[in-house]
Amino acid sequence: MQTNTITEKEIVIDIKGLYKSFGDNQVLRGVNLQVDRGENVVVLGRSGTGKSVLIKIICGLLTQDEGSVVVLGQEVKNLSPKKLEALRLKVGFSFQLSALYDSMTVRENIAFPLMRNFKHLSKAEINERVDEVLNAVSLIKTKSQYPAELSGGQKKRIGIARTLVLQPEIVLYDEPTAGLDPISSIEINNLIHSIKEKMGVSAIIITHDLVCAKTTGDRLVMMFDGVVQREGTFDEVFASTDERIKSFYEYNFT
Repeated sequence: MQTNTITEKEIVIDIKGLYKSFGDNQVLRGVNLQVDRGENVVVLGRSGTGKSVLIKIICGLLTQDEGSVVVLGQEVKNLSPKKLEALRLKVGFSFQLSALYDSMTVRENIAFPLMRNFKHLSKAEINERVDEVLNAVSLIKTKSQYPAELSGGQKKRIGIARTLVLQPEIVLYDEPTAGLDPISSIEINNLIHSIKEKMGVSAIIITHDLVCAKTTGDRLVMMFDGVVQREGTFDEVFASTDERIKSFYEYNFT
């Protein structure tokens, strides 16, 4: 007799009752959020609503006042410095400004985290990994160039490549299309989608860009005043009579 089995989704990020204040400014006010393995979740909201604070808490750059943040089965706030460092190797952070070292070539920029964190790798193994991620972002020809010689879109893609070279299970993208022209934005959106499809990486994508949200997100989370107000697919989130959500849509598309 054949038995039907249901495969449960694996939760890689599990956030419950998250609060964070800076002085009298309460930024997060009870955020609940889950991310499944292989899922891209877009977090939307106006500036100051706590989106960037949220992802900094996820990777241990900030500590919450209340609540639980479990990443890959580990409660982040309880980790020792050594265990937190080990977790960060599995959680890549793609910075808004790419954060490349101007004095290093593209190859050296991407190789740097490997040399720092995986000292057992040979030069040949490092070069192979660098070439692999440069091919993944379609910029292998820039290997010997310096950041000053690259366009804004190329810098973003190199920054993502440097994140991917550590082979993380989760990537946190902070405003990946900010400051880019429409063509470069499309390239970044396609890259984020491709990374999920080809590498099975889970992601949280912080963005104001609704084209980015619609292109990259399996699920959208809309935050206002430090609280998740609505979540679902792009169409589900924006099929709302809430004036704050309607105005957010109209700002982007009208």
